[in-house]
Amino acid sequence: MDGAVRVEHGDGVIHIHIVRPAKRNALTVAMYAAMAEAMAAAERDDSVRSVIFSGEGAHFCAGNDLADFLANASSDPDRPVLRFIRSLAQATKILIAAVQGKAVGIGTTMLLHCDFVFADETAELRMPFVDLALVPEAGSSLLVPALVGQRIAAELLLLGEPVNAARAVELGLVNRVVAPGAALGEARAVAGRLRHKPAQALRATKTLMKSPTRDLNARIDEENAAFAAQLQTPELRGNIAAFFQARQKPEDAQGEAA
Repeated sequence: MDGAVRVEHGDGVIHIHIVRPAKRNALTVAMYAAMAEAMAAAERDDSVRSVIFSGEGAHFCAGNDLADFLANASSDPDRPVLRFIRSLAQATKILIAAVQGKAVGIGTTMLLHCDFVFADETAELRMPFVDLALVPEAGSSLLVPALVGQRIAAELLLLGEPVNAARAVELGLVNRVVAPGAALGEARAVAGRLRHKPAQALRATKTLMKSPTRDLNARIDEENAAFAAQLQTPELRGNIAAFFQARQKPEDAQGEAA
């Protein structure tokens, strides 16, 4: 693992923490490789329900370290940055981000792939790709217009307008705003709730939510197939048994014993 990325594993969570505060947590090739490997490890581990992303210090992530980016520019389809981006897009685990301060470039576009994003009041999201003579990445040219509409997307992607935490909630880029320093605690609380939910049902529901199918009847068929598959799982039988056990009243149990 790269020294600037700390990966912690426990209680059904893999926590990917970016630890490069002197550079506003700007990402290097080595850091992308470390995060891609952590994501792969999460996918391999059936005990993992969720992955948390966070950044050390005052900022979440200032995007790419431009010096490292230029020194390692490559069109290799298996380069670390693309492996990381694909791991986000293809993730079956629940992805949660805790954001404070600057979230620039990939620091914002990675959030588009997260299922939950909590931002504190200091957060500011920005995608200044055009300003750098670049184009959007991580699928953001598709995801941003789909989320906020074409005209607001033009402000964010063509003008590179910054978005503060309150506006990010309005646009649906984050779930909610919390007090300064509280975003990671919020992320951990949600991860804790997810830890007690059926793993297969979580994965199947996320897969349905990310399905490209837009025809209503076709989506109903997809849901029905997933529903039928869940009916055959030990997970379902165990949870239904626990449900009835929890609802059984003490007096009912006494009556049966008599």
